[in-house]
Amino acid sequence: MHFLVIPKRHIETLNHLTEDDRELAGHILFTAQRLAREQGCEEGFRVVMNCNELGGQTVYHIHMHVLGLRQLDWPPG
Repeated sequence: MHFLVIPKRHIETLNHLTEDDRELAGHILFTAQRLAREQGCEEGFRVVMNCNELGGQTVYHIHMHVLGLRQLDWPPG
């Protein structure tokens, strides 16, 4: 399973978050948790956010990748 959590407010990267975005940042994290549970990921899931080109970001609007329903190893890939 893989889905995205994307806020409506446009924020380019995690580096662009400000103290004014604190509530939004918490909201998207709790949304990821709730949706992962609804999808049956109580046993575990992974949340990923990429930041800037070197961090693997290709879409410049913050979003969370939520992955689950399979064994997730480290390092990823």
